Amino acid sequence: GLSSLTVAWPLKNVSAITGSKDLQNVNITLRILFRPVATQLPRIYTSIGEDYDERVLPSITTEILKSVVARFDAGELITQRELVSRQVSEDLTERAATFGLILDDVSLTHLTFGKEFTEAVEMKQVAQQEAERARFLVEKAEQQKKAAVISAEGDSKAAELIANSLATAGDGLIELRKLEAAEDIAYQLSRSRNITYLPSGHSMLLQLPQ
Repeated sequence: GLSSLTVAWPLKNVSAITGSKDLQNVNITLRILFRPVATQLPRIYTSIGEDYDERVLPSITTEILKSVVARFDAGELITQRELVSRQVSEDLTERAATFGLILDDVSLTHLTFGKEFTEAVEMKQVAQQEAERARFLVEKAEQQKKAAVISAEGDSKAAELIANSLATAGDGLIELRKLEAAEDIAYQLSRSRNITYLPSGHSMLLQLPQ
């Protein structure tokens, strides 16, 4: 009968510390799935040794990482990570082929920056947040000022209207307001229980309906 053979190709993680275009320290790690070209195994073992992966991969990976990362500044390494990963994979695959190695997968799994750059980014973010908060407070104060001005203008307009009315109607407007107030008070009292009052011009007490 037929039998199937599953080959698990070696997997290797290679880390390196290199510099970006703007001279920031970059810690970067690649995960590499590789295999030798079967027909070249005798040459590989003879020229490099059976531990070819330990000798070749770390060396060429560091070489390629330094070359690629140096083309980007820190901001681009963050925003264009896929492009960086693809460029590393293409260059490293081409370089590995000269040693008789096939790279089936190259993945950029880790990319961080030095302490100084990280702190600078964090400080910049805090500064931006503070600037946004300050801008919000200024806008809020301006809106409150506008509201106060509008309110004051409204009060001034009302006072002006009353003054104009008094000038036109004389004391009649004041008497009218007094009558309106007295009428309102009488209405409120009439709705209360056990309230008596003495009407003007009469000597008798009158019990309101309950």
